[in-house]
Amino acid sequence: MPYDPGTARLLRDDLVGLPVTEKKMFGGICFMLNGHMLCGTLDGGAMYRVGPQAYDHALTLAGTRPMLFTKRPMKGFVECAFDALHDDDKRAAILALALSFVKSLPAK
Repeated sequence: MPYDPGTARLLRDDLVGLPVTEKKMFGGICFMLNGHMLCGTLDGGAMYRVGPQAYDHALTLAGTRPMLFTKRPMKGFVECAFDALHDDDKRAAILALALSFVKSLPAK
């Protein structure tokens, strides 16, 4: 599943200053924070790990939908459509949810 290098650049730019690492996963690039998946590129957009408690709220943000893996929704993960990624405010809102959740996890 190919991904857009421009999407990877947007995510990298959003994560400047954070101790993230990159890992190739799901045919794209995942950005890891303290050993936990934070966000990543997908074919046609990006995914964010917002956690189970913020999941329903994240789905109310325009341009998001449940992340499907093997045709099943992954609770706590949402996809952000390619078009929504180019709206800085939308991207910042979904990233804030993901950061809040992943920072709450113990480091691996």
